[in-house]
Amino acid sequence: MATHYYTVSWEQLHRDAKALAWRLLALPPFTGIVAITRGGLIPAAIIARELECRLIETVSIVTYDEEARGTPAITKLPAAAGDGTGFLIIDDLVDTGTTARVVRELLPRAHFATLYAKPAGKELVDSFITEVSQDTWILFPWDTEPQFIAPLARKN
Repeated sequence: MATHYYTVSWEQLHRDAKALAWRLLALPPFTGIVAITRGGLIPAAIIARELECRLIETVSIVTYDEEARGTPAITKLPAAAGDGTGFLIIDDLVDTGTTARVVRELLPRAHFATLYAKPAGKELVDSFITEVSQDTWILFPWDTEPQFIAPLARKN
């Protein structure tokens, strides 16, 4: 269980994805993007727009059930990406590196980029924007919703 939570808003996610795209512009153009589902879908869409990349592929790997980590299971392969040559892999986060290791084996020649990275997994990605501590659980905008909170004075 995480000891810290870090909430990312839609606006912040968009800013961080665009910042990652700026960083990736310095590299040779990519043939296509492989989004790791589900977390990489929205960052991949933003980055694909910014890089004007039209070929989008997905790889589906199930690793988490809520906050509980399990054994990775590939449910969809990225057929169009071959060994990854010329492709950019996008995910929202690299945590322990469990998913990243599986994807690296599938696409060893791709450039791997994430918005956020934790210490245990950051060596597995080529580019990222923000590092967070290993004991932090990131709450992405698709995992949360705004709701009423009682004023502090009512919590007596």
